[in-house]
Amino acid sequence: MTAILARVMALLRAIAAGIDALNERVGRAVSWLALVMVLFGAWNAVARYIGRFVGTDLSSNGFIEAQWYMFSLLFLLGAGYTLKEDAHVRVDVLYGRLGPRGKAWIDVGGTLLFLLPFCVFGVWVSWEWVLNSWVEREVSPDPGGLPRYPLKAMVPLAFTLLGLQGISLFIKRLDVALGRDDG
Repeated sequence: MTAILARVMALLRAIAAGIDALNERVGRAVSWLALVMVLFGAWNAVARYIGRFVGTDLSSNGFIEAQWYMFSLLFLLGAGYTLKEDAHVRVDVLYGRLGPRGKAWIDVGGTLLFLLPFCVFGVWVSWEWVLNSWVEREVSPDPGGLPRYPLKAMVPLAFTLLGLQGISLFIKRLDVALGRDDG
């Protein structure tokens, strides 16, 4: 029985490592959006001032919306990576006073009771909203605005990546909680 449990845990650890690798790649890729977003913002600011002097509008709603879309993608697709890196904000006085196993049990419970149900709910609630946006090929109502349906498709993807990272967290923290890993 112990050999079977050891094989199951080895498989679960491999799954967790695969999820970690996926969110690592996604997180590192979308982190570049921060630089591009700042460049777009700088261009928009500079273009407004230069445009006044040359008498033409060098900025556009499309550039402004692109900056907002990049911010949205950075936030949405970076959530799983942020959880992987344990960089989410914690405001828990009790958690900080516990040892590794106590913290692991809180993480296991929080993941099962809150994080995973929240992610499933987020995918479920956003699915129809995203499909309607794709069917309508929703576009920003602003002149020169960008299509919104591709961005909206990132919402269920973001919840999926966050949920997967929650599964990885659950696996790793259960190992610690059960005393099989030192954390």
